[in-house]
Amino acid sequence: MSPLSFFFEVLIGGLLSGVMYTLVALGFVLIFKASGVFNFAQGAMVLFAALNFVGFTELGLPWWAALVLTLAAMVLLAMAIERAVLRPLLGQDHMIVFMATIGLSIFIEGLAQLIWGTDVRGLNLGLPEDPIFIGDILVSRADLMTAGVAALLVLGLSLFFTLTRIGRALRAVADDTQAAQVAGVPLGMIWAVVWSAAGVIALVAGLVWGARLGVQFALTLIALKALPVMLLGGFNSIPGAIVAGLLIGATEKLAEVYIGPYVGGGIENWFPYALAVAVLVFRPAGLFGSTSIARV
Repeated sequence: MSPLSFFFEVLIGGLLSGVMYTLVALGFVLIFKASGVFNFAQGAMVLFAALNFVGFTELGLPWWAALVLTLAAMVLLAMAIERAVLRPLLGQDHMIVFMATIGLSIFIEGLAQLIWGTDVRGLNLGLPEDPIFIGDILVSRADLMTAGVAALLVLGLSLFFTLTRIGRALRAVADDTQAAQVAGVPLGMIWAVVWSAAGVIALVAGLVWGARLGVQFALTLIALKALPVMLLGGFNSIPGAIVAGLLIGATEKLAEVYIGPYVGGGIENWFPYALAVAVLVFRPAGLFGSTSIARV
């Protein structure tokens, strides 16, 4: 294999991972746009979704029934969070709501493991394991398919929140919550829709990453991979999350391969954060974030 082909093989692998980073980050961005709060519980929602799906399949349900039941569970969880946690905290300082999401994270993790146990479970989505060749470039067929599903979901959500009436209401809430309420925007309904969308994203992310890593507590740490994506792209920008996810995925793989051998390896774990910090020095709001966020 030529050096150029090897470069493109690493680059494509990184971009495919980047699409899945974008998927996780998008859940955070949607919540932040609706409430101005970083949802610390998103990683726990990923674990909850994956455990429910695997648990239902272990009970003998076909995959499609397990998927429908898990989707219903995530929507019910989102509605319960809006009604029991967010609505009573309406109008409170954002730090209070953020602390509430930390409590939610612990509660959701405990609830999931109380129902389904703490054992590590394998998740087989039936994806083909054999790779494909593009010229002499090797590409994982499973990664290509999961990235394609993630990309379709990201595109669908982006169009939904850009072109629909609910999407316009979401942007109004994000710009000025009080003014949106005065204009008649039902804040409770918007929050319920956004948290439900975050639950759907958590379900897809849980299936994708659970198939890669196994369904285990470590899935909650996927949230840490989304943090540099949000920092780089901007906390309130959906296009920013898409671009930053691809950028983070590509650069971390290239850095590991081409720079890692000179610094002892392991650069893939911290390089995304270093890149995000370097960008924040010059653009505190990220590449696509609102400058008002940087002043908070």
